[in-house]
Amino acid sequence: MKDTSMNAQPLLQVEGLTVDFTTMDGVVHAVEGVDLEIAAGQTVAIVGESGSGKSTTAMAIIGLLAGGGRVTAGSIRLDGREIAHAPEHEMRTIRGRHIGLVPQDPMSNLNPVAKIGTQVAETLLVHGLANRQNVSAKVVEALTSAGLPEPERRAKQYPHEFSGGMRQRALIAIGLACKPRLLIADEPTSALDVTVQQTILDQIGTMTRELGTAVLLITHDLGLAAERAERVIVMHRGKVVEQGPAMQILENPQHPYTQSLVKAAPSVAAVRLIPQAAPSLVERAETPSLVERAEGESKRVLDEAAAAPASDYIVEIENLTKVYPVRGRREDFVAVNDVSLAIPRGETVAIVGESGSGKTTTARMLLKVVEPTSGTIRFDGQDIASMSRAESRSFRQRVQPIFQDPYSSLNPMFTIERLIGEPLDFYKRGSRSERRARVRKLLDDVALPQSMLRRYPSELSGGQRQRVAIARALALSPDLVVCDEPVSALDVLVQDQILTLLGDLQREYGLSYLFISHDLAVVRLISDYVCVMKDGALVEAASSEEIFTNPRDPYTRRLLASIPGNELNIAS
Repeated sequence: MKDTSMNAQPLLQVEGLTVDFTTMDGVVHAVEGVDLEIAAGQTVAIVGESGSGKSTTAMAIIGLLAGGGRVTAGSIRLDGREIAHAPEHEMRTIRGRHIGLVPQDPMSNLNPVAKIGTQVAETLLVHGLANRQNVSAKVVEALTSAGLPEPERRAKQYPHEFSGGMRQRALIAIGLACKPRLLIADEPTSALDVTVQQTILDQIGTMTRELGTAVLLITHDLGLAAERAERVIVMHRGKVVEQGPAMQILENPQHPYTQSLVKAAPSVAAVRLIPQAAPSLVERAETPSLVERAEGESKRVLDEAAAAPASDYIVEIENLTKVYPVRGRREDFVAVNDVSLAIPRGETVAIVGESGSGKTTTARMLLKVVEPTSGTIRFDGQDIASMSRAESRSFRQRVQPIFQDPYSSLNPMFTIERLIGEPLDFYKRGSRSERRARVRKLLDDVALPQSMLRRYPSELSGGQRQRVAIARALALSPDLVVCDEPVSALDVLVQDQILTLLGDLQREYGLSYLFISHDLAVVRLISDYVCVMKDGALVEAASSEEIFTNPRDPYTRRLLASIPGNELNIAS
């Protein structure tokens, strides 16, 4: 991508920016001496971990710092106009009209009790770009530009009636409704599937090119930065440690922190993090394919499940279906449609697919949280539907989940010691002293210091909270761990640590994993076998190597092609 920054007059100039937050523990220097420039029509990405200061820098530019935050030094000039200490009434004019914003979480940034059209109209009316007579037409125009289908109907709906991708499109419509000179996109696709993410980024790119809008892209995804930005700025602990043309930074990083980011970034070209000591299922079978491709029959039956002894599998799922009745409609919703798969002992099977593909519903049925409409799930050779109360109690101890959000899945009122020890207390495993010793051993296993025992989840980082969640899942020494998007909310460095930890624990304890994810690059690092789901059905299943080097189904190929930076030569 051509670097135009040297040939264009900067639209935005930030020099020596310092942002401090006043807290109960004193002053925190969140951003220190940041310099950056963005030319008109240029895309610049800021990358770094959570807490690196990238979002704080963006919020300082648009004048939306959180309570206690203030710009204590430096300059912010927009088209040569100093705005670092502009009064609020002036910033209200600049926001929306001159600087647009697409924030990260569309659900928390859209008013849940206001219709989408009303929220777009508000922006247009406040800035005098529409009146009561033409605002409806302007709203439809904005939603159409953002790529929303049936904009007239969508304008009358509420945020909860939209999918995640549609809500993000609505935020794009609001952010670009006033045709601003600069758009700040703060992690605009971090919670979206790769295909939706690509669509959203393409939409932002198309609209900004047509409007000549510059983009400041905040992200922790290096592949995305390499693919979408002309220049990359790397931030660490509030400071800029490296910046320059995107490909130069990512192919030849100079600063040790940038090098660690690049090294930690998951890639579909990578090999599995922890090679398995046991023979792989592919080596035991006559064919690497996991899906029977009988003519006229859906792709659903695992070849190896029939060919190998039952003892080789801890889980066998056959013809699993889940149907939900929909009020007001004649047709029911089929969430999972005739799915069959098997999980070998001590190995990792990943289920990938977009939101709504049925992967999480499949996992919830395996966990006995949701009852299947039809089909069979056998755990260690026993049908879980026919288990007695005592057998179900044993089953729940042998199968444990790790959820996506480590904060919402941990009780904020419990200490870390109580959180990890809760399963042991509930099932009365050992004496009190033995349980306390077990908690301490688990803390060591997930590489957390003993000093964490008295802390609460709010006092931990995202990666530390996820380690606590893993420790809790391992407390009862399970045979199978169901990991539902366990690293999707984490930065690349923390993500790399957690994936390595999961691999180490699997090797040490012989764990089996069912790994649910929409991130194929992560799946490449952790999985032995991959099952691809679409619209509730299993469309392809094979060894990880085969899926990533020779995908057969067009949908699988489309998923792989949608990964940001997939075709870029990023340093390793």
